[in-house]
Amino acid sequence: MSTDFYARIAGMVVLGFLGWETGVTIGGMDSSGYMRWVLGFTLAGAGLGLVVTPYITTRPFRWLLRQIKQIPVTNLLAGVVGLVIGLIISALLALPLSMLPGYFGKILPFAASVALGYLGMAIMVMRQRELFQLLSGRLPLHGHGPRSDVIILDTSAIIDGRIADISRTGFIQGTLLIPKFVLNELQRIADSPDTLRRNRGRRGLNMLNELQKESGVPIQISEVDYPDLHDVDSKLVRLAKSMRCPIITNDFNLNRVAELQGVRVLNINELANAVKSVVLPGEEMAVKIIQEGKGFGQGVGYLDDGTMVVVEGGRRHLNGQLEVTVTRVLQTVAGRLIFAQPKENHH
Repeated sequence: MSTDFYARIAGMVVLGFLGWETGVTIGGMDSSGYMRWVLGFTLAGAGLGLVVTPYITTRPFRWLLRQIKQIPVTNLLAGVVGLVIGLIISALLALPLSMLPGYFGKILPFAASVALGYLGMAIMVMRQRELFQLLSGRLPLHGHGPRSDVIILDTSAIIDGRIADISRTGFIQGTLLIPKFVLNELQRIADSPDTLRRNRGRRGLNMLNELQKESGVPIQISEVDYPDLHDVDSKLVRLAKSMRCPIITNDFNLNRVAELQGVRVLNINELANAVKSVVLPGEEMAVKIIQEGKGFGQGVGYLDDGTMVVVEGGRRHLNGQLEVTVTRVLQTVAGRLIFAQPKENHH
């Protein structure tokens, strides 16, 4: 049985008893209608308790728990610390304030407790990162502002899998945060009836397991959720804004939405393009031709970093190693594209 049921029974008993007491008091003034008053107030109290008790006890309590669950732990801790500090200061002021004449001595101690408690919470929540960094000895110098040591992972970055290799290199500093709603989306993708989506979801779950076992940085699961938002991208942006930390992704749409809302994005595709070898026209290299190109006589190969090389006249060297000379380099949305021709033809 639910807690609402027990709350209704308890409310029915308590308000029924209060109704009986009220009926006895009023019925004592009217002896002819004594039982009518007692019975009427008792039933009215019991009925009222049965109906309204959950709405003033268990349901507000559950709502409060949901709200607390959505608040990041750092915000909650900062709020509690600020409240305690504010109440301590108000307690020190209570004695001198109580000595003021008239109503001031009665009202001001209570008003000071409320005002200082709220002020302490507000200040700690707004400046929590600087204060925590100051306490841990990591306050940034020269006023560059707060520096987040948490990075949020989105679904596409987990499925992509390259984040596991990046984390092993030591380039990522801090904690990788994976929200519970991202895990839920991964599970939905893994359970999809579509074979391609199902395989991508399962690959993401495997990558996540590998990341937790072999990552060189701490992995943390966040229980924070936003029931009023339905899509994962909006939840990620709101979480990143509340925690003031970046998102790792390779999702173009999420990248644009996050940047428009002032959230810093670490795009894995941009990182991959940035670390690719710089190739200039006229340079020579060896490439293995592994497939035919779209143009007549073209062959296609790939560098170690995945960059596509289109070789004019390379089709006749299919499955063979070929010395080529770079003729031009084209930067596209998908990445860098190199055009070349066999070395012996470049004279």
